[in-house]
Amino acid sequence: MSGREGGKKKPLKQPKKDSKEMDDDDLAFKQKQKEQQKALEAAKDKASKGGPMGSGGIKKSGKK
Repeated sequence: MSGREGGKKKPLKQPKKDSKEMDDDDLAFKQKQKEQQKALEAAKDKASKGGPMGSGGIKKSGKK
């Protein structure tokens, strides 16, 4: 057992992935994701503008 063998081994380099052509299914999926992201951003903006979210629930009285 040599002293140089200790420690973490370097991972082997992975070959670069070729940029594959996108087919119609991939394009449709990406478009759907963009639309969902826009809807989420719109919902966040709408939620941040308003006042209290929900005023329901248990209300405590001032009596003791």
